[in-house]
Amino acid sequence: MDIHGQHAGHLGETKTPAGGEEDVFGSRSETAQQLEDKMETVSKQSAPTVGPGWTKVSCPCCLSENVEPLVFIKLGEQVRPETKRWLIRLIGAPQKDGGAGLLAHPGEDASSDIIMVSAPRCTLLRATEDLSLCKTYSNGEMEAFSYKNRDNFKDSDNMEAFLTLAERQYIVKYELDSLCAQRDLRIPGLPDSCTLQHRDNIWRKLESAGVIKDMFPLHNEDKLKDLSQAWYTGNQLVQPLDAVNEYFGSTVAFYFSFLDCYTWSLLPPAILGLFITYFSGVVQNEMLESVSSSGVKGDEEEPEPAVSGHMIQAVFSMLWSTVVMEMWKRRSSSLSYRWGTLHLAERFAEPRPGFKGRLGVNPVTGRMEPLFPEWQREARMALVSVPAVGLFLGLVVLGMFCFYWGEAKMQQLHEDWDSMLSQTLLYMPSVLHIIYTNVLATVYKTIALMLTEYENHREESAFENHLTTKVLVFTFFNYFAVLFHIAFFKQDVPMLRKRLASLLVVTQLVNQVTEVVIPFLVDKFMSATSKTESEDDPQEDKFRKQGAMPVFPGLFAEYIELLVQFGYLSLFSCVYPLTAVLLLINNLTEIRSDAYKICKLFRKPFSPPVANMGVWQTAFEVLSFVSVVSNCWLLLLSPQLKDLFEEGRMSSTNLLLLAVAVEHVLILVKLFLTVLIPDEPDWIRKKREHIEYTSMQALKQQRLFAGES
Repeated sequence: MDIHGQHAGHLGETKTPAGGEEDVFGSRSETAQQLEDKMETVSKQSAPTVGPGWTKVSCPCCLSENVEPLVFIKLGEQVRPETKRWLIRLIGAPQKDGGAGLLAHPGEDASSDIIMVSAPRCTLLRATEDLSLCKTYSNGEMEAFSYKNRDNFKDSDNMEAFLTLAERQYIVKYELDSLCAQRDLRIPGLPDSCTLQHRDNIWRKLESAGVIKDMFPLHNEDKLKDLSQAWYTGNQLVQPLDAVNEYFGSTVAFYFSFLDCYTWSLLPPAILGLFITYFSGVVQNEMLESVSSSGVKGDEEEPEPAVSGHMIQAVFSMLWSTVVMEMWKRRSSSLSYRWGTLHLAERFAEPRPGFKGRLGVNPVTGRMEPLFPEWQREARMALVSVPAVGLFLGLVVLGMFCFYWGEAKMQQLHEDWDSMLSQTLLYMPSVLHIIYTNVLATVYKTIALMLTEYENHREESAFENHLTTKVLVFTFFNYFAVLFHIAFFKQDVPMLRKRLASLLVVTQLVNQVTEVVIPFLVDKFMSATSKTESEDDPQEDKFRKQGAMPVFPGLFAEYIELLVQFGYLSLFSCVYPLTAVLLLINNLTEIRSDAYKICKLFRKPFSPPVANMGVWQTAFEVLSFVSVVSNCWLLLLSPQLKDLFEEGRMSSTNLLLLAVAVEHVLILVKLFLTVLIPDEPDWIRKKREHIEYTSMQALKQQRLFAGES
């Protein structure tokens, strides 16, 4: 039987037979049997209905004969029927009575281990206002949505047109995560140790008790098929970003938009790198040395002009990185306006589900909620998180010195043997070091997550920012420590060029295998069973197969890959002009392979609305400014400048002062470009200010009406 079968007849409104209001938890002294008897009584009451088998709604505007399942909940194997019935009643109860105000369906029957969840119109509209989303007003302009003014917004009576699929699914998760116990209560079918305490987060408690085993948003096969055809199966050069935002949400859409913008911005440095390599004999010889591993030089040695290709590449890289980030910020603001996330703001919302503390009154909001002293969080960061991060940075340094030791041993071995095998072994230290850094990064990511959980941040945004910052600090140190040590301490440009070349070549080969070959093999062989389903299979079985797919790992690894690429190009490409060429070739396949993976190989992820890339954008901008110092120093090490300064008999002190002066001039140029190119187009700035103004006026009216009443 499919999800529209006749089930859950006893799940109605949460009113007593006498008509008195009572929340979903009942009175403090009720037993599980009394709750069951009450639900049977409630089932006899008349209430507006939606699709067959779904819980009832109390608002006539939320009626719908066709309900789309949005979220799939998998229950634990030992969950008893009375616990499931209580949970369905909790999900369907109005929010004023302590429920989630959603629609629930028990699946095949009341004893199955699944629940399907959807959302009625009023719950979706109220959550749209809570999340500060902007929607199209009746005049065609984007405005911050107001529930009281909902009838003046376009398509507010049609949720499939008003909200994207990703937004509707996230709202379901948002409402479930926000469930808090109104009073102490024993959950039917569970031992006393699982009793809900006042203000406990219900959903997290159910997860820890094993009642909720899994929860994920459901794919819409028709929409997914259309998106796949427009995204990666054809020969399109332009990504369907609006369709990606509609299906996967703005978090995923912003990543693919940045990947697209960054990839096409690699064309100018790639063309310049090819031009410099083709017309410069010195650069050609250096390229040959970097890949030969034997110190073999080109046949011809021609003098390099005073203004070398490396100098042009260095200055271009510094300016290019600034222009790219400024243009991206303009594009990002345009997309956030179009997707309705321009007005997102930090609010005093409910604490994140993982937040723990002593129950008390929040001095800012006046609400009863868990409280955790700020000094304790800072103490945990200072005494636990910082030393743990420092330990992993020390492991990075240890790996770097092992790399140098291995390089020296292999070089000595090659000098003794001078064979093809020994020449091949010269690459072994670099390959082993790359493997070591990747393994260390994987372990560190798990540790960083544990540390951030231990710090106990109240807001979800603070949790994400601290976690991302930990990963970024380690990533920068892990991937660039060796390169900076070679450039700034060893001052060995040939070795730096060889190391960068090996990193680029090995990284691109590994990426192509992991991003293209492995996903293709997994989809072709390991996922063959999921492709054998027929159209006659019950809908629940199709949903279960989605649950068998791997969980989407998130965009951490994807952003880090782009950040490392950006660092290689902006910091060190002047010693290896073909850097942009290799990155461009890799990213042209990266776009399609990433799209293929998220559509075919993983469950659909929940995607919260975002207005930009967040802390990742800051990380790219920081690298852009660090590139000035790196490129200026590398220019000082170039033979042309050394010869020029020796002819002019300039002292090392004066040379250093000149480099600092040039560095400051270039930083001023970058700052000038930053000011010259506004972060958002003028029309977006006016739209944003208008949205802020109308929101402020609406708030004033609400306060005025509240005062009159």
